[in-house]
Amino acid sequence: MSARELHFNAFVWPNGYHESAWQVVDDDVRGVLGLPYYANIARIAERGLMDTVFLADNIAIAEYRTTHLPQTQFDPISVLSALAGVTSHIGLIGTGSTTYNKPWELARRFATLDHLSGGRAGWNIVTTVTPLAAANYGESAHPEHGDRYTRAHEFVDVVTRAWDSWEDEAVVGDRARGVWADRGKLHAPRFHGQFYDVEGILPFPRSPQGWPVLVQAGQSPAGVALAARYAELVFSGPPSLEAAVAFRTDLHAQASAAGRDPAQLLVLPALMVTLGGTEAEAKEKAQRLEDLASPEFRWQNVLYTAGLDPDAFDPDVPLPAELWTGKAAPSSRAEQLYAAARARPDASLRDITADLKSGAGQFHFVGTPEQLADHVIAWQDAGAVDGFTIMGSTLPYELTTFVDHVVPILQRKGRFRTGYAGSTLRDHLGLPRPPAGRETRR
Repeated sequence: MSARELHFNAFVWPNGYHESAWQVVDDDVRGVLGLPYYANIARIAERGLMDTVFLADNIAIAEYRTTHLPQTQFDPISVLSALAGVTSHIGLIGTGSTTYNKPWELARRFATLDHLSGGRAGWNIVTTVTPLAAANYGESAHPEHGDRYTRAHEFVDVVTRAWDSWEDEAVVGDRARGVWADRGKLHAPRFHGQFYDVEGILPFPRSPQGWPVLVQAGQSPAGVALAARYAELVFSGPPSLEAAVAFRTDLHAQASAAGRDPAQLLVLPALMVTLGGTEAEAKEKAQRLEDLASPEFRWQNVLYTAGLDPDAFDPDVPLPAELWTGKAAPSSRAEQLYAAARARPDASLRDITADLKSGAGQFHFVGTPEQLADHVIAWQDAGAVDGFTIMGSTLPYELTTFVDHVVPILQRKGRFRTGYAGSTLRDHLGLPRPPAGRETRR
């Protein structure tokens, strides 16, 4: 695959990534609760030869969100397994928390998806931010930021050991001798670390990709360090071109320092898009979404995505100084909030959050398909990205426009594939299949 060819994920969210999307689309308001919604998006993305569909996850939901947004946080593996049956090529990335899962169990679930899809699975590695999750899992306290990432390194190590517990040639299928698999080619993890103890092999052979593709989205120094060591695809990135170039350069330098080939670490940051036949039409669509946005949702969501409980705060007084004075922020989003509070210590919480972006779509592109194609190419040529994770402000509508109008432009310019290179997600991304064996462990 040419180094000049771009990569794209299709981010799936109910009705679209903008919080007002469900108010402007004409679809059945409950349609997002059924498989046809997801299947339609996956088929559109596959028609556009996109690399993956990407499902986020929330394992705890603050009740305020039910007022403002459709809630469809199904188990990603269940949804993606269903999509494997209605698609044939597109990659299937799901989110799995290292904070509130067990590594052997997660390894089994993602390897199962990789088998059932014929090698199209990807694992988005996250450390859960919201402390609300602790009580859902019977925990009395949520781990601190540094502890979450220390655990995450060990967690990923254990998962990859489980994926490698069968050699590729372990299945011999010798009917004459009555031998299905060669026991000598099994390698139980027998792992005993600081946080996890895992003994046995997975209950089925190594999956088609060896390892599902490893994805990561953290932007804090700890998150970038985790990505540099393990990730093959990175979903995060700053919203300005200069900062994005610096982010990718630093990420690649850290990967190289960890003994990895930076070319095997692709950066596809989030990009929310609203497209129109003219720039004026696109702006009108985007403005309608903004006009419907709830100020109450905005300040609550900034707190929630920063790992705080919105119900514990009064929006009309300043953010308590004890939160942001002399303490490390629990996440990169929390640091954005704390920085705003430090800059305006006497301003109300409502005021300081008015201009903060609370979700992954830090940059909202509004324009024509031609303008978006130019934007994508400019960022690639500057060394900022290897592509983007496309987050349609409304779905499936903006994704359909991207596939039908932006993709052909990029194809004509020689920047995007005209057919899938193979059958697995690693084929699409140009990533090697990791050989089994601990000698290859990072």
